Amino acid sequence: MGSGEARGTLYVVATPIGNLGDVTLRALDVLRAVPLIAAEDTRITRRLLDRYEIATRTISYHAQSGPPRERELLDHLAGGADLALVTDAGTPVVSDPGEGLVAAWAATGGVVVAIPGASSVLAAVASAGVAGPRWSFEGFLPRSGRERRERLAAIAADGRGTVIFEAPTRLAATLRDLAAACGPARPGAVCRELTKLHEQIARGSLGELAVLATDGSIPARGEMVLVVGWAMEAADAAAAGPAAREDALRAAKAEVARLVAAGTARGEAAKRVAAATGIPRRALYGSGGLDD
Repeated sequence: MGSGEARGTLYVVATPIGNLGDVTLRALDVLRAVPLIAAEDTRITRRLLDRYEIATRTISYHAQSGPPRERELLDHLAGGADLALVTDAGTPVVSDPGEGLVAAWAATGGVVVAIPGASSVLAAVASAGVAGPRWSFEGFLPRSGRERRERLAAIAADGRGTVIFEAPTRLAATLRDLAAACGPARPGAVCRELTKLHEQIARGSLGELAVLATDGSIPARGEMVLVVGWAMEAADAAAAGPAAREDALRAAKAEVARLVAAGTARGEAAKRVAAATGIPRRALYGSGGLDD
């Protein structure tokens, strides 16, 4: 499967994001034909290879590999042998290791061939139904500080949908921040464990999703892809008028009441729900709220 020249071809191979049946026939052909596979985690890649009885040798290549391993792989290619680059799931370079190797080989005039396949980004956009006709991909947001605030502000100001990766332990906090930045009525979706046994797609306003993540209705487990809906959807939600706003307020008050019944102090319960939904805390003390 060589390039026909003295130097090898670097194949950037997409692998399944969960269900091993989602690998493409072309990917399997490449993984069988190359003499070496550079894998983010060789143990995870071996599961896929064993499933399809592929005996190709693997070598680790991940974010902490360092220059010596990259040099080793470049020398392998320069010597005329092909190489397949894979990550644990999805496409290398997309919020995953591989950019340095691809850039370095391409800079020498080396041949780089992408083998497309399963994508959590595209799966989330397709299944969420709120991204709209144009959308952007943000990857992982900064964890804190000014850069995070600026990225959130940019998402809020962008009329397109936005796709975000997030760790399960930070899901609730990120949804609260998105609701505060974009407005609690802006639609969104949380796509969890896509293509896997416990796949879950939760849709609703950002405020509603923040509450669901905070109270555990969306479990903080597994791989997460968030979709912030496009601004036209938010405008449509606002145009729904007082009835939609009243529904959101009623749901927020119910959550406050649930927290209070579970033993949370009233002030703290109102504070949490206000932060998650963007509804002013004083509104949660009105009729049907904490004082009833």
